Amino acid sequence: MRLAAHQLLVVTGKGGVGKTTIAAGLGSAMAAAGRRALVLEVDPRENAHRMLGVPPSGGQVTQAAPRLWLRNLRPRDVLDGFVRERVRVGPVARRVLESEVYRHFAEGAPGLKELAVLGYALRMLRGDETLRGGRRGGGARGAARPEVDVVLLDAPATGHGLAMLLAPRLVADTVGQGPIAELAAEVAAFVDDAARCGVVVVTAAEEMPMQEGLELLARLRAELSREAAAVVVNALHPPWPAGEPPPSDRLGLLWRERRAVNERELARLRAAWAGPTVELPMLAEPSGPHLLARLRPLLAELVAAPARSPSGAVSL
Repeated sequence: MRLAAHQLLVVTGKGGVGKTTIAAGLGSAMAAAGRRALVLEVDPRENAHRMLGVPPSGGQVTQAAPRLWLRNLRPRDVLDGFVRERVRVGPVARRVLESEVYRHFAEGAPGLKELAVLGYALRMLRGDETLRGGRRGGGARGAARPEVDVVLLDAPATGHGLAMLLAPRLVADTVGQGPIAELAAEVAAFVDDAARCGVVVVTAAEEMPMQEGLELLARLRAELSREAAAVVVNALHPPWPAGEPPPSDRLGLLWRERRAVNERELARLRAAWAGPTVELPMLAEPSGPHLLARLRPLLAELVAAPARSPSGAVSL
């Protein structure tokens, strides 16, 4: 299955490997291929806007390009909106939102914030009016209430990303009944459907990021009974130019050493993973639209590629 066939792509991996860059790049590639894409960021520091060359979203839905939107999502805002939706009497809803009981529940209930994020993604895909706008139901900046075909979720790092996928089941089992339980069961069914929801594992060809990536692939099989939709190996050192004499200076020796590490870690990945893979080069570009423009055609190959090829890797 091509990545473009999914409705939700959860992009996760070890911190520092470029998850946000890949989420923004995949969103951009999806939009260029004709799909209406929303990049959803949950890190309050807001980094995705730099890659897309737009101002910080500030919790609003912001149009970044034709068919491409960005939102930095605050889970508590989504939960508050859910309360307002269910408690339709304004003064009563305000009392609930201001109560200590609700505050402790919203901040401390296991899996609730993760459920809010995934629930928002699902309801955007369904076109629910109540959760389309920005904070407190406000309209989108740059495009009112966009209709989207796919959500690219810039998820938390490895372990927390997996916990996010497990959260709907946890909440459904814990709460048992009521509106929250119903939402959790609906989101769990959506996340469990590998045809609709895919996981993109981002890693680097270095020992620790690759180890975390391989462990995540194994945990997806063991705990969610599924394979990743794709693996992205980011920031590879280029190979030493063919026909050139071996380097003798320190910089050249370091180059060959880092490339040797890359090749060793890529071999580990290929031994454990036969699914779709894209290998991205390290580029001499600062984070931003220029870097994204150079990565987009490489990621576009992955978006449109079949699920498996004879070698398991996308040819770039």
